[in-house]
Amino acid sequence: MKIARWVVPDGSAVHEGFVITDAVVPFPDEATVADVLTRGLDAARELRDRVASDAAPTRRLEDVRLLPPVVPASIRDFVAFEEHVEGVSASVDGKGGVVPEWYEAPTFYFTNPHTVRATGQVVAIPQTQRLDFELELAVVIGGVAGSTGENLSIARAGDHIFGYTVMNDWSARDLQSREMKVRLGPAKGKDFGLTLGPWIVTADELEGFVDDDGFLALRAEVWVNGSLVGEDLVSNMGWPFPELVAYAARNSVVVPGDVLGSGTVGNGGCLGELWGRGCDIPPLEPGDEVRMRIEGVGEVVNVVGERVAAAPIPAARTRSRSRALSGRRMRAHPG
Repeated sequence: MKIARWVVPDGSAVHEGFVITDAVVPFPDEATVADVLTRGLDAARELRDRVASDAAPTRRLEDVRLLPPVVPASIRDFVAFEEHVEGVSASVDGKGGVVPEWYEAPTFYFTNPHTVRATGQVVAIPQTQRLDFELELAVVIGGVAGSTGENLSIARAGDHIFGYTVMNDWSARDLQSREMKVRLGPAKGKDFGLTLGPWIVTADELEGFVDDDGFLALRAEVWVNGSLVGEDLVSNMGWPFPELVAYAARNSVVVPGDVLGSGTVGNGGCLGELWGRGCDIPPLEPGDEVRMRIEGVGEVVNVVGERVAAAPIPAARTRSRSRALSGRRMRAHPG
């Protein structure tokens, strides 16, 4: 099944439902993607069967504008590809390599669920001179009867994988570099935009791509202005997706609508990796087109928008670090 959200050119109402061949079909009973994710895969199949048996209204896919297929409850983005870590590390310190801690357990950061973009959308950018893309596959979490999503085993975590979508984690590398030197973040280098789409492909649709070790052997590709710049297999991850979900839920909880990105694929999944490997390829600029495709899932296309000026923030004030008050007296506590 493919599940999407869309608007039609002559209206502002959001429609949510299935993509069937080259048409979109609304869910019965005005259900939403959030409803379907909460109920889980079995309920989604029942809705799909109802749509197939009813004379449900349809529109051609080409006649609607797709929205991000989910309004995320939260977004965690992992860094699960060793080759990506090697290349980006080299772009930072000129040496590359992978720290031993990377192998010990998955690592992720939380990013902004409020700046998610759709395929076809122009993505406005901050005042950056080193704009980058990141090609990823993302998991969308669904509900499972009898499970709270907390402290999941790997097997139970796999049951919570409702489906997958393509993800582009847009990155302002110059802003990110400053932030990471403070040993916190990334923040403003990332939170201005993230593309999800074009739809959610349910997990059962990809079962034939799972290899003997539990990894999804899907081909992932990215083009800039029509030129192929990166290609990899998703199965080159360090951990299969159920293990990422289990780690996210460790001493914590995952809920329906959570999105978990795989992290950037290797072999050119982002420009930062290519820069680290000595490739002379420029950062993205307004007007550039980025096209990403993952086998069995779909394709997202975005054009880079203009830089958006923001109000300046002053530098930190250097204070005296005094431990005593001066120039005024403390007010006595009324009690």
